[in-house]
Amino acid sequence: MLLKNVGDIDMLLKAVDKCRGDVVIRSVDGSEEFSLKSSFSKYLAIGRLADEHGDEYEMFCLNKDDEPYMLQFFYDIEQENKNK
Repeated sequence: MLLKNVGDIDMLLKAVDKCRGDVVIRSVDGSEEFSLKSSFSKYLAIGRLADEHGDEYEMFCLNKDDEPYMLQFFYDIEQENKNK
């Protein structure tokens, strides 16, 4: 999933907190990867997203059981953007 439409970082982090496994964002070219479960990596990743580079990153759930949480997050973001 590309992260170009992530508007609410708090919502993203709440969705990540629900996940039992690791959630990572990775640059499309594979040169950078950040674990959203690691406090240090989380801040670096948020910096990249806040810097409006979200279209250069993809997100992956390493535990397939966690995918519904992240899909719900993207659905909620899409609905929020439609209502603006």
